[in-house]
Amino acid sequence: MAHTHTTDVLIVGAGPVGLSAAAELRRHGVRCRLVDRLPARLPYAKAVGIQPRTLEIWDRMGLARTVLEAAVPLRGQLIYVNGRERARIDLTLPPEVPYGFAALPQYETERLLEAYVAGLGTVVERGTELLSFAQDRDGVTARLRTASDTEEEVRARYLIGCDGAHSTVRKGLRLRFEGGAFAEEYMLADVEADWNLPHGYGVRSLHLADDGSTDDLLVCIPLPGAGRYRMSMLVPPALSPQVTGDQPAPGDGVAHGLEGSRTPELADIQAVVDRLSPKLAVLSRMRWSSVFRISHRIVDRYAEGRVFVAGDAAHIHPPTGAQGMNTGIQDACNLAWKLALVVRGEAGPALLTSYDAERRPVGEEVVGRTVRHAVHGIEADPDAPRTLMLREAQLLVGYRGGPLVGRPSGPADAPQPGDRAPDCTGLTVPVATYPLRLLDVLRGRTGHVLLLYVADPADLAKAAEAAEAARATGAPLMADGSPGAVERPAPETGLQAVAVLARGAAPAAPDTLGVPGYRDAAGEFARLYRPDGSTSFLVRPDGYVGARFPLTDTAAALSDYLTALSAPA
Repeated sequence: MAHTHTTDVLIVGAGPVGLSAAAELRRHGVRCRLVDRLPARLPYAKAVGIQPRTLEIWDRMGLARTVLEAAVPLRGQLIYVNGRERARIDLTLPPEVPYGFAALPQYETERLLEAYVAGLGTVVERGTELLSFAQDRDGVTARLRTASDTEEEVRARYLIGCDGAHSTVRKGLRLRFEGGAFAEEYMLADVEADWNLPHGYGVRSLHLADDGSTDDLLVCIPLPGAGRYRMSMLVPPALSPQVTGDQPAPGDGVAHGLEGSRTPELADIQAVVDRLSPKLAVLSRMRWSSVFRISHRIVDRYAEGRVFVAGDAAHIHPPTGAQGMNTGIQDACNLAWKLALVVRGEAGPALLTSYDAERRPVGEEVVGRTVRHAVHGIEADPDAPRTLMLREAQLLVGYRGGPLVGRPSGPADAPQPGDRAPDCTGLTVPVATYPLRLLDVLRGRTGHVLLLYVADPADLAKAAEAAEAARATGAPLMADGSPGAVERPAPETGLQAVAVLARGAAPAAPDTLGVPGYRDAAGEFARLYRPDGSTSFLVRPDGYVGARFPLTDTAAALSDYLTALSAPA
C-alpha cells in the first residue's frame, strides 16, 4: 500500500460537476484532490447547453469571459410536427439578466474548467479509480487504484461523489436511486449540416402516429463551428439491441448514458434528417456518434455523514432543456462554500445538513419537469412564457423556507431570503467613466457580501456603523489558522460589506464609510431589490439572498444569521 496522503476534500469524478466543486473549494482556500478513472477527457458533446444562471456563477469565479469566447448563443427553438411548423420559441429574458443561453460541447466546458482549477493549484489525477471508502467521526479513508496500477490509501475530511449515473460513491453509501427508464433508445451525433435555417436556433421535429404517439424524432442543437449541430433521434431497428445483441443496461441496472458498442454511421443520421428536417440538409464531417438511453432517478438523500453526492450521481433525467449539467454545477457550488466554512473551523458541521435540505427539492423538481417536457414537449408547459424562460434559465431556483435563510421581509414582490440575488447595472464610482454591474462588484469575492443600501444622506453615519458591525461580527469568518486552514488563492474571503448609495444620497468616499461605495445612478438596484428605506442585504457565496433587514438592525441580524450557519433547523 502506498504512503497515505491527507487532504481536506477528495472529489471523485472530473466532469463539469467535480471540476466546479474543486474550483469553488480552491477559491475558498480548501485543499482538495480530484480523481477520475478515465485516462483523458471524453471527446463527446454530451451536455451542451449553458444556462444563464451558470454563466452568473462563472462570472463570480472570473471564468465567464473565457466561456463566452468559446460558446455560441442559443436564440430559440423551432418546433415541427409532421412536417409543419408548430411553434417558434424565442429564448428571451428580462433586460436585467446579464447573460443569455449558450451552447458549448461538454469536453470544451471541461477543458476550460480544468485549466481554471489547475491555475488554483489542483490537477486532475487521471486514470485513478475509487475502489472503496469508509468513514468515521473524523474523516473518510478511501482506497484508490492509480494510473500506474498501484493502490493508494487517502485520508480526507470529506468525500464528494461527482462520478455520474453509475456512481461508485452512491453505491458505497447504499443510497436508494429510485425512478424509471424510457423504453426508447436514441442516437447522438456531432455533425455539420448544410441547410437554410436561422442561425442560433435549435430544431425539434417529430412525427406523430395516428394514435398521437411520437414514432419519429429529431432534435438539433447548434454548436460552435459553421453549420455544426449535436443531433439526437430515435434508434432505427437495424441498431436495436435485438439485432446487435447488446445488453440493455450496465450491471447496476441504471440504463442511462452513452454506449460505446454501437456507433451509428453518417448514413443512419442522414436518413433521419431526410425524413424529418424542415429544410433540405446535407450532413458531413461527423466527429462522433453513439447510442444512449435515458432514465429518470433521484437519490433518497444527498449526503451520509461526511460523504456527499452531486450531479448525475444524485439525479438523472432527460436532457430536455439542458438542465442536468447546470443543476449539478449548482449542487457543487451550494456544497463547496459550506464545506469551506466547516473545514476552516468557521462553522459547525451541522451546516452541511443544509445541502440536502436545499438541493434535493431542486433535483426533484428538475427530474419531474424534464420528464414532462420529454413526453409532451416544452411547448405544452402551462406556465406563462416569461416564467417558463426564467425557470429554464435556472433563475427561479431558490431556497425560501430553507434552514439557512431569514424570514420574508420588505415588499412581497421583492427578492426574499432564499431567492437569487439579481444582477443590476448602472452602479458608478467617481473614478470610473463607465457604469458597473453588480456582478462586477461581486466578482472574485468568495465569502458573504453585505450590501448596505443607503436611501437617505442622513443614513450615511448609520451605514458606517453597520459596516463596522459587519467587520466585528464577521471576524470569525475571516480568521486564519483554524483547523485545516491552508493558503488562500483568492484574498477576498470572509464577510465583506459594500455600500450602494441611492441617487439622492450625497456622495461619500470609501474611507468615509469604511467600505467600498457605489452610486445607484440608474436606480436599477432600487428597482430590482425593492429596499424599504435604508436596507441591508446579505448575499451568500453562491449568489442567493441570505437575509434582508433594516440598516439599523445590521449588527443583531448578522449575529443571528451567522449563528444559524452552525445550527440549521
